[in-house]
Order: sequence, then C-alpha cells, then structure tokens
Amino acid sequence: MAVRAAILRTGWVLMLAGALLVGCSSVPETDRSQLLMIDPAREAQLGLRTFDKLKAETPVSRSQAQTAQVHRVGGRIAVVVPTPGYQWEFVLFDAPDTANAFALPGGKVGIYSGILPIARDDAGLATVIAHEIAHVIAHHGGERMSQGLLMQMGGVALSAALGSQAAATRELAMQAYGLGTQVGVTLPYSRTQELEADQLGLLYMARAGYDPREAVAFWRRFQEANRARGGAPPEFLSTHPVDSRRIAQLEQMMPRAVDEYERAIAQR
Repeated sequence: MAVRAAILRTGWVLMLAGALLVGCSSVPETDRSQLLMIDPAREAQLGLRTFDKLKAETPVSRSQAQTAQVHRVGGRIAVVVPTPGYQWEFVLFDAPDTANAFALPGGKVGIYSGILPIARDDAGLATVIAHEIAHVIAHHGGERMSQGLLMQMGGVALSAALGSQAAATRELAMQAYGLGTQVGVTLPYSRTQELEADQLGLLYMARAGYDPREAVAFWRRFQEANRARGGAPPEFLSTHPVDSRRIAQLEQMMPRAVDEYERAIAQR
C-alpha cells in the first residue's frame, strides 16, 4: 500500500507540473503570468452558450436611446483592443435595480440598465465597458476555469495520497486543503483580476478617445451608491477589491492613460 501511495503521489505531482508548464501564459500589457489550461476556442464556445442562456432568461432593454449608447461606446472601445478577430456583442438588459455588468469569453458583454444612472454619460459608461472588455482580453474567464480544474486535480491527488491514512486524518487534511485553495489561491486571483481589468480598461477607454479621468469620478459615484444601500464589500474574502484600492491604482496609472488619451484625440 505504501508503494502504491508513493506511485500515486509521484504520478499526480508530474501531472500537475505538466499542466502548469503547458498552461503558462501572460496577460497583454501587464505581462502577469497566468495559468490557461482551457483552449481559447472552447472558452469562447462556453461564453456564447452562457450568453444565449442569459438573453433567453433576462429581458433586454427596449430603450432605443440607451441601447444605442451601449452599442456606440462598446463598439468604439472594441476597435482599439488588440484582438480584432473577436465577435463583440453588447447587450443592455432591462434591470433598473441592478447596477452591474459582466463579460464572457468570446467577446460577449452584458450591461444592466441600473448602472446607467451611475455612469451618467458616455465616459462613465466607457469605464464600465472597457473594464469588462479587459476581462475578456486578459482571458480571466479561462484563467478562473483553469484554476478550478487545477484545484480538482489537486483534490484528487490529495485524496489518493491519503488513501492509507485514517478517515479522521483524511477529513482534516481535505478541509485544510479546501480552505487553502479558497483563501490562498482562488479569491486572491479574483481580486488581482479585478484590479488588472481596471488597469487595462483605463488604457482601452483612453485609446478610444474617452477621458480616463472620468473613470475615477465613476468609481467614486459607484462607491457612494454602494454605501447608500449598505453594499460596501469587506476586504477579506471579497471577490472584488475595495473602492479605495481601485481609485488609488487608477490615479497611479493616470499619467500614462492621459498621454494615451491625448494621443488618441490628436489623431481624430
């Protein structure tokens, strides 16, 4: 049994190492290393399937003016991002009580109408859409799926390695593994991805000719809206960074973004 457990441990370690080597990639602009074990075509297929399901379940806005605004701003930003082959689709959902937006692999972006009063104008909306587009460009969806796959592989490996241990010992080890993967790997990556999307989104909106300084104004309005309804997220175990961190990073990047914006305006 001891020999069998040792063989299983060695095999799973080699498999995990191989997955890490095969799936290594880097995010455009930031050069952050990331794990991508999902084929981009498969990632896009999953995104399209999910988007179609959401459109079937959620009413689409009938406001021609607001829908035109979303298409106008989204299309203008999509032109300047470094993936011309994407089939971008921007949909405004009729959800006045929901101040949110999302992006799915393959270039599918959904905006809930409740965020429009906070956005106020095209520049504010550009902040939202550019942030969501950045998630797609950086393959954050595929990265999250890859992390989940790796965690599943690790859990199976741990279970195999502990096969000869007492039941109580195995249970404690698996509980510790679950907590470690949630706090130490999965959620911190999510916060990293959110800040990274802010960073990339700021550059994309600037290159599209939207004043990046309006991004700071938008997030401050969003912060006030969260406070008004008691929705300020805690720092620990949160899937999003707090607004103060968000604003601080945006202000740190602002000189470069303003340069990009002025260059874009000069070329129009």
